[in-house]
Amino acid sequence: MTTYLANEDRYDSMVYNRCGRSGLKLPAVSLGLWHNFGDVDTMANARSMICRSFDLGITHFDLANNYGPSAGSAEETFGRLLKSELSAYRDQLIVSTKAGYYMWPGPYGEWGSRKNLVSSLDQSLKRMGLDYVDIFYSHRPDPHTPMEETMGALDQIVRQGKALYVGISNYNAEQTKQAIQILKSLGTPLLIHQATYSMFNRWVENGLLDELEEGGAGCIAFSPLAQGMLTNRYLTGIPGDSRAASSNSPFLKEHDITEEKLTTINQLNEFAAGRGQSLAQLALAWVLRQKQIASVLIGASKVSQIEDNVGVLNRLSLSSEEVEQIEAILK
Repeated sequence: MTTYLANEDRYDSMVYNRCGRSGLKLPAVSLGLWHNFGDVDTMANARSMICRSFDLGITHFDLANNYGPSAGSAEETFGRLLKSELSAYRDQLIVSTKAGYYMWPGPYGEWGSRKNLVSSLDQSLKRMGLDYVDIFYSHRPDPHTPMEETMGALDQIVRQGKALYVGISNYNAEQTKQAIQILKSLGTPLLIHQATYSMFNRWVENGLLDELEEGGAGCIAFSPLAQGMLTNRYLTGIPGDSRAASSNSPFLKEHDITEEKLTTINQLNEFAAGRGQSLAQLALAWVLRQKQIASVLIGASKVSQIEDNVGVLNRLSLSSEEVEQIEAILK
């Protein structure tokens, strides 16, 4: 029995962007369940974040088979919340998941074989209690499996009704071009590429965005806040409870946050304040200025972070003069 009734005005203030040349629109801000939705986290907080996101017009929830920790538990958490709170709204949601990173022992528990992708998605659907996902991704390219096999598996999954659209993640520009061509020939076009992109990580500008534009695919940017560096968390250095201060963090490290970077972060923060927005909002607007970017994928550990991030919609556009000023700071 659901206790949740969605905000009736949820679609009024969110911006929805067409993803490439498809018929699908994504919210400008999507919620990723990479961290903070595992079985080590509290269900009450997960529920608050999911429901508040939907109330703000966030319709897209992004998962992967290995999200947690433990691996698989983020999908289980989402599945429980889908059943208890959001089941009436399933047709208003975009649910995405992925396979490709290590998930179970033996030769079929990772990478891009047909065996792994199909088996993994079957497990994901079971964990989430779904008949299909809206988007299914190959999470990383497999150097040992022919691209035709990996893309053929994505095509098969769509034809079986287990996914409506397919995507790739962490593929370079050349691999992306190949994936687009193969999927086009199979009749299941590539919908989306999920790539890291932020003011501090601009590799997608070196050919990838052009390939997506030419191939009619969209892009969703993950880590648009550079693992939290482009927020107010690090303005005065490294907080003791931050990801960078944690010795077991596999991502942001203390040595990533140099004096030079702190200076840049503070200058960007001043620039954002001059526009009447937070540093995080400025960083998201900067990523969303690219026409190929349909959505930015945010992570959150509490509701207030989601609310702040969605506040980017109040001041989304950047003039060419402002972009130049930001470039000067970044240099």
